[in-house]
Amino acid sequence: MKKKRGVDPVSMSFLDVISCGFGAVILLFMVMKHSANIDPASANPATVAETNLLEEEIRNGREGLVRVRNIISDVDEQMVKAQGLARSIQDDIKKNLDEVSSKEGRTLAEQEDIAKLKADLDSKEKQLQRLRDSDDKIKGNNIREFVGDGNRQYLTGLILGGSRILILVDNSASMLDNTIVNIIRRRNLPLAERLSSPKWVHVRKTVDWLTTQMPVPSQYQIYTFNNEVKPLLPGTEGKWLEVADNAQLSKAVTALSQTVPSEGTNLQNLFATIRRMNPQPDNIYLITDGLPTLGARGKTQGNVSGAERESLFEQALKELPPGIPINTILEPLEGDPMAAGAYWKLAVLTKGSFLMPSADWP
Repeated sequence: MKKKRGVDPVSMSFLDVISCGFGAVILLFMVMKHSANIDPASANPATVAETNLLEEEIRNGREGLVRVRNIISDVDEQMVKAQGLARSIQDDIKKNLDEVSSKEGRTLAEQEDIAKLKADLDSKEKQLQRLRDSDDKIKGNNIREFVGDGNRQYLTGLILGGSRILILVDNSASMLDNTIVNIIRRRNLPLAERLSSPKWVHVRKTVDWLTTQMPVPSQYQIYTFNNEVKPLLPGTEGKWLEVADNAQLSKAVTALSQTVPSEGTNLQNLFATIRRMNPQPDNIYLITDGLPTLGARGKTQGNVSGAERESLFEQALKELPPGIPINTILEPLEGDPMAAGAYWKLAVLTKGSFLMPSADWP
């Protein structure tokens, strides 16, 4: 047999060397790939927890950033609104300054008108003072003269005074007569005969006398009332008139002589009217002949009983403003016996007075 040939290292080819080196690289690559498939984090729980914590902080930071951006957006919007409001305020200030400048720049004619009005006011005040101080035209407290039989100043308790005197005159149909039958008969008579009814003439004389007793420095108003409340002088509702104006006062008394009694009596409407007056009276003189027959509901059907009239009176008192003395002059009327007691009680409650005059007064 032939002897095998031995291997000589020197005789290895370059290709063999390259193949061996390439095989070593492949082996190393396979070892490294196998190591990469192993999750290093799974082998360290502390690392996993720290990683999760960092990721949570990142998410929270992103959410906080979103909120900050929203807040910045809201602040920007509020700043825009504030700037708009500031411009509006500046415009208003400029407008007000222009108005002030306009008022300060009044013309000479306007200043002359103001001076003329002030002069007229001073003249009126001096004229009023002359009327108050005049002893030649005014005797005592009487601004008007009342002609009658003898001295009618025998009444005590009826205090004729006050700064604002309100006279209320009942001109309902019952003021035509003292009895129900004659009231029905007279309300169908001609106008002249109704005006000359003795009871109504007596009421007018009472008002005439009251106007002569009012103190000069005071103010007054005269209302008539039935189902409505009206001033004797049209256009003076809610206004206080000067007692010193003799012509105007006489005109009011004359107007009463041309007023015809009619309809029913509504005290609730009357007292509500007094409550609305501003300033309110400090003394009231009420001339009537009985309890009311009408209330807030208006007209009633058929006769009104005594109990119903008392109920209407109590309802009306709820509308009366407090603190004002009520001085009642009660004319006679058939079929209303509770009226005297009711109005006497009203005088006591309001610290006023109550009077049932005789047929020959005033």
